[in-house]
Amino acid sequence: MFTKIDYKVIFWDFDGVLMNSNKIRDLGFVKVLAEYPEEEVEELMKFHKKNGGLSRYVKFRYFFEEIRGRDITEKEVKQWAVKFSVIMKELLIDSSLLIDETLQFVKENHGDKKMHIVSGSDQNELRYICGKLDIDIYFNSIHGSPTPKKELVNNLLQKHHYNLRECVLVGDSINDYEAAVHNSIGFIGYNSKEVIKLTTV
Repeated sequence: MFTKIDYKVIFWDFDGVLMNSNKIRDLGFVKVLAEYPEEEVEELMKFHKKNGGLSRYVKFRYFFEEIRGRDITEKEVKQWAVKFSVIMKELLIDSSLLIDETLQFVKENHGDKKMHIVSGSDQNELRYICGKLDIDIYFNSIHGSPTPKKELVNNLLQKHHYNLRECVLVGDSINDYEAAVHNSIGFIGYNSKEVIKLTTV
């Protein structure tokens, strides 16, 4: 599949595209919110799985404001995100979770193409994980939340003055597709039958 990407600039989602980390992300929410009613956490998990590309900041806010019906401050959201990140840093430093197909393509083409990671995962955590796994060297830059993915892509397009027709985003969620459409670039769905159908190239 990836041997045929002719685009000069590729924006990569991380979870589910470069790393099989979605199940561990699921586990992270369950562990962090273990003190709350199981049915409330299950409701969050439905939202989380439906919106894979959204950041944990959005998801924790959704949990407390929409599911539990109480206000939560920005400071509290960050505190929950930090707790979540501690678990992720422990569990995701595992090279066996990397997806061979996409990583092989990245390694073989990083010298000829511009490649950026744009993820819903926390930016500092993401850079830490990629550094520990020695894959950060293959990307021009690595970006994540709390900045929304639509903005991450737009910021990079503006900063580097990329030709939109030469850019594509590879992702596994509806949020990835929406980020590509919002920025008028191509989209390749990956690792999800529903999302693959949204491929525009």
